[in-house]
Amino acid sequence: MKLTYIYHSGFAIEIADVTIIIDYYRDSEDTNSGIVHDSLLHREGKLYVLSTHSHADHFNPEILTWKELHPDIHYIFSKDILENHFAEPEDAVYLAPSESYRDNTLCIQAFGSTDVGCSFLIEVGGKLIFHAGDLNNWHWKEESTIAESKEYEDAYLHELEILAKVTTRFDLVMFPVDPRLGREYMLGAEQFVSRFTVGCFAPMHFQNQYEKASAFRPTAEKTGALFIGWTFPGETIKLPG
Repeated sequence: MKLTYIYHSGFAIEIADVTIIIDYYRDSEDTNSGIVHDSLLHREGKLYVLSTHSHADHFNPEILTWKELHPDIHYIFSKDILENHFAEPEDAVYLAPSESYRDNTLCIQAFGSTDVGCSFLIEVGGKLIFHAGDLNNWHWKEESTIAESKEYEDAYLHELEILAKVTTRFDLVMFPVDPRLGREYMLGAEQFVSRFTVGCFAPMHFQNQYEKASAFRPTAEKTGALFIGWTFPGETIKLPG
């Protein structure tokens, strides 16, 4: 299995003759240049394009034009993308939390978020992969009251328990490590790896603050996870197993 960090929360997963692109909003170099346009859209086999929600940094309507470039493409979106009129009913399969999509290649289960849309659990090629979307402990503690922070945290931990009823282990997790949260910006990620067994942990939602994202390495590795420290957009690594 190969994992590519496109940008922000955008990733590509390659397993055998299957490519999965998640939460694309810009390519690794610029709008129409980079690893997606130069390579992944031309890769043979099935292409799945997933979007966890309608925020502009997770969904770019340009992805709907990719069907003109790839003969075997499948779109699976969060239902809020349809509800907000960013796509038409015929453009994709739409999922709300607790709903799922399955074909003879993969299964995608939608779980909740502490913001808009969904998080996605993907089962493909014998691997369990989790993309959090905007699921995180968005506590904003330096700007919120103690009561507000507790409310945010309780909502987040509740979503983790719903997920834990389905699985407590993942081969790969892509999860926000967002320095904008301030002093305790790694709290949600720490709570996640403490609750679940994670094979590989890939940080996301950090814009260009690579050092801040990589500061989570010791915490992830303490739980036994392989931490992926990204250094540039378009970086591709081969994962063990």
